[in-house]
Amino acid sequence: MNTEHPLLVALVGPTAVGKTALSLELAEALSGEIVSADSRLVYRGMDIGTAKPTAQEQARIPHHLIDIIDPADDYSLATYQTAVYAAIDAIVARGRRPLLVGGTGQYLAAVLEGWQIPHVPPQPELRNALLAQAERDGSAGLHQKLAQADPEAAAAIDSSNVRRVIRALEVFHVTGQPMSVLQTRQPPPYRTITLDLERPRPELYARIDERVGAMVHSGLIAEVLGLIRSGYSWELPAMSSLGYREFAGLWAGTATAADCISQLKFNTHRFARKQGAWFRRLPNRHVLPAGADNLLEQAIAATGSSSGPE
Repeated sequence: MNTEHPLLVALVGPTAVGKTALSLELAEALSGEIVSADSRLVYRGMDIGTAKPTAQEQARIPHHLIDIIDPADDYSLATYQTAVYAAIDAIVARGRRPLLVGGTGQYLAAVLEGWQIPHVPPQPELRNALLAQAERDGSAGLHQKLAQADPEAAAAIDSSNVRRVIRALEVFHVTGQPMSVLQTRQPPPYRTITLDLERPRPELYARIDERVGAMVHSGLIAEVLGLIRSGYSWELPAMSSLGYREFAGLWAGTATAADCISQLKFNTHRFARKQGAWFRRLPNRHVLPAGADNLLEQAIAATGSSSGPE
């Protein structure tokens, strides 16, 4: 890694808060390139439901770790961390500023807190058995099993996030130790600053609902069902993620489109609240009011840059 400890600016915030617009302006001002910290943007063919930056936005500023795998592919936290370090080093080598942008708390913490992640390969038989248990007994029962094996991991993982619960159990089964013990931390190879974009909750919820409506208008339902028709299963981590899993009932004929849309809005509100808990723990955090007239100027000042490119 770069021994001179370059500055890594992280722009974080809940879904629909306005990260994309600010990230483009900030990257231009800092002569930077954007590295995604969103666990769903890695998937090809999942554009609308993930609010992926458009082709025009990606052409405006170089983006990294977007559209790199298929929805059926495995992509672990350890794989992401390795890829993000490589992307950051390449950006720094070009004399540019890396800008880490996203809302996946675990991805952000792994980079900004320097997690040492256990490299435990997937265990297909164990995963299938645990998934079958979750389908049979419900996700809460599986989460309780994790609470007995690794209370700290269980406290950090939502019971509805079956994929992450299974991964933590998988690590415990293979190593005999809790993930929370194995996942040690050391200072990352960068100087870091976290810009946390915030809005009042009622305003954020209104923006979420507006975004969901725009997604549906842009063809979200066709995108989701098209992926299923292409052979991707609802059980895949990609298809069980926010914005996609809500339409399983429509596919099965047990829910209307309106029901699914309503559920998506509700789930996204809930997700946004949980994102905030992750962001508040990130190091060297500066809160930025997303509605400020001089937002870009505040962001630049927080990074310690008095003007544009250095």
